[in-house]
Amino acid sequence: MKSDHELIRATAVEIAGRLHSGEITPLDLLDALESRVSEIDAAVNALPILCFDRARDHAKRLMLKPPGGRGRLGGMPVAIKDLIDVAGVRTTQGSRIYKDTVPTVSDLVVQQLETSGGIVYAKSNTPEFGAGANTFNDVFGATLNPWNTKLSAAGSSGGSAVALATGMAWLAHGTDMGGSLRNPASFCGIVGLRPSLGRVAGTPVAAIDRTLSVNGPMARNVEDLALLLDAMCGEHAADPLSSLAPATPFLESVRSGGKPKRIAYSSNLGVTPVDPEIAVITEKAARRFTEAGVIVEEAHPDLREAHECFGTLRAFDFAITKSELLRGKRDLLKPEVIWNIEKGLALTVEDMERAQAQRLAMTVRTIEFFETYDLLLTPATIVAPFPVEQRFVAECAGVKFDTYFQWLAIAYAITLTCCPALSLPCGFTAKGLPVGLQMIAPPRGESRLLSGAKMLEDILGLRGTTPIDPRT
Repeated sequence: MKSDHELIRATAVEIAGRLHSGEITPLDLLDALESRVSEIDAAVNALPILCFDRARDHAKRLMLKPPGGRGRLGGMPVAIKDLIDVAGVRTTQGSRIYKDTVPTVSDLVVQQLETSGGIVYAKSNTPEFGAGANTFNDVFGATLNPWNTKLSAAGSSGGSAVALATGMAWLAHGTDMGGSLRNPASFCGIVGLRPSLGRVAGTPVAAIDRTLSVNGPMARNVEDLALLLDAMCGEHAADPLSSLAPATPFLESVRSGGKPKRIAYSSNLGVTPVDPEIAVITEKAARRFTEAGVIVEEAHPDLREAHECFGTLRAFDFAITKSELLRGKRDLLKPEVIWNIEKGLALTVEDMERAQAQRLAMTVRTIEFFETYDLLLTPATIVAPFPVEQRFVAECAGVKFDTYFQWLAIAYAITLTCCPALSLPCGFTAKGLPVGLQMIAPPRGESRLLSGAKMLEDILGLRGTTPIDPRT
């Protein structure tokens, strides 16, 4: 068996193959991870909740089955974002209100992962209720960017992204409303995918038809990402919006060699400023598709209503999920969460009517756009990692933002269109900080998206730049 160091650097696909062959066991992997977490996490604070005893108990039960009968992941450890319930494991949502909560039932996404042979060993850090794209909270403090520990890891799936970038995870779970998978993937130099609505089942909370936030996979490369998506996806009766897994696994689609014919690149989607260095790096990466004979043009769908629409729908979501906390626990909520709940409570039926019509119009125009283009590429974030003490980005390229989340427009505009989108590492700033390229496909187009991402990943040659040891 290889050493712990060699295991940590191996890809998830490679690890899964060794699990299925019986060359290594889930217990070997848990030992390697526990050692790595002990060595690294104090420097970055990515995995504040560990459950290795639970994980080993699960591994031993799984190992009673033959290696080939342990599910798609075969006993692969997976980190779960601390917004999501794991039975018997502390789940705080980054909030002092829930700092001592231990659920008795796991969320559907965790149940599906465990059915697929995943083993939960840790909960990853998140901002309070996932609000704000900088991972800090009053329970565990801030998660630090491993490329420079003075900087933000973004959020809200920052803990998962940092765990992957530092070799404390091979695979990790995240959630995404306005870029919460894509932003930390960009800042940390890993891959994160926001899937189509219903692709990954989750336990409904507050309403059946909440369609802004989704569960999704995070990994170090595209093939690993596809492996985890295959393990996460599928229909579940308890989530009426969930859909059947595709007939062809996503990992098989990634390896199919399919390529886009025509793609579009936009530095700003017509809705946001962008740091000039980020625009140059992402456009250069996008245009490398031409090396494979792909046509690259500057274009984007009309998303002019994105700010107003997302602001309204996000506020409504906060109101229906957090109003009771505002009434009874206001003193324990951070200011941004209070503001968002109150904005939601002030909405009128006319506000909601307008926002829903705007979302529908943007989605229709985007689907029409994909009749011409196979993929749409943009920066995943409009800035490079910023100082961790800075709660959010207040301005960019001389433009001041109206809200704490407006700097995320290049991601949340895509959320509104119901399209799958991922962040792929595409280069580095002059200071050596990672930059992500957002890649977008039409709804239910994950196979097209992943195969295109794998093609560009091969062209760029950046696979294997993580894991790293934290840097100052």
